[in-house]
Amino acid sequence: MRLRTIGLIGTLVLGLLAAPLPAEAQQEGKIPRIGYLSHRARPPFAVDETFRQAMRDLGWIEGENIAIEYRWAARRWDRLPAMVEELLRLKVDLIVTQTRPIAQAAKNATTTIPIVMASGSDAVENGLVASLARPGGNVTGMSEQYSDMHTKLLELLHETLPKVTRVAFLGNPTSPTHVRTLRGLQSIAPALGLTIQSLELRHAEDIESVLEAATQERASALVVPAQMYSRLGKRIAEFAAENRVPVFSLSYGSVEKHFGLLAYAPDWREMGRRAAIYVDKILKGAKPWDLPVQRPTKFRLVVNLKTAKQLGITIPPNILYQATKVIK
Repeated sequence: MRLRTIGLIGTLVLGLLAAPLPAEAQQEGKIPRIGYLSHRARPPFAVDETFRQAMRDLGWIEGENIAIEYRWAARRWDRLPAMVEELLRLKVDLIVTQTRPIAQAAKNATTTIPIVMASGSDAVENGLVASLARPGGNVTGMSEQYSDMHTKLLELLHETLPKVTRVAFLGNPTSPTHVRTLRGLQSIAPALGLTIQSLELRHAEDIESVLEAATQERASALVVPAQMYSRLGKRIAEFAAENRVPVFSLSYGSVEKHFGLLAYAPDWREMGRRAAIYVDKILKGAKPWDLPVQRPTKFRLVVNLKTAKQLGITIPPNILYQATKVIK
């Protein structure tokens, strides 16, 4: 009996010795790994840090119970397919995307790995999801409606500059989003006593000649999509300052850095926080097709009084009252 007991103990000890040790790589392999793909050039940015903090608040600590693979596209849209493929080779469990082109690149690469949009304009119209209530695939998250936001921007322009009658809208005519937005602006313009002039920019090097058309047609204000400001903000600012043209945009950077007068857009940090909630639910077992896509509910209105002073414009009190930030 004693010999049998000793033999059993010996067998257990040998079995434990033969078992592989829990190496660090194996521990990492057991925790969820997500890919975070941004259009920005480098961290940190407020929206990215808000996402990380929201994940921590939900109990997901990088290096402990989750791994996050960050990739920064630096607005090099041609790099997106390769960056998505790199994340797929790392066998990520989920991909978080910033902006519609990134979400599209991720969807083109996989139909099985969940994709959470921290932002993704016109998700239904661009074919990212079947509907907001029933996404119907592996994509869900946050989606802003560009045409609606530009309509609100035009209303704010009218409130700010009630005597303006002609507004130029800069955009790329090959973009379906631009076409829908222009159509929306043109539909509401008559009710505001406005005429919309479309400035078609297909190539960045044509920016000066395209903007010059605005002065030739006597446009009194300029509406610029956020993506245009991200690429050409400095050149647009130089034109606006030289020709004394107030610029309205969805880009906060336009008023904070590039002579813009007013910006109106979703609170991108809040959208990053809400994207983290989607990630948390999916990591806990929810399916993306069961999670309705949400619209942003918080917006920011930024006004640059320094620009207004240089242009000789008095911002109405009701606009200042609505503003979430005033640059003095």
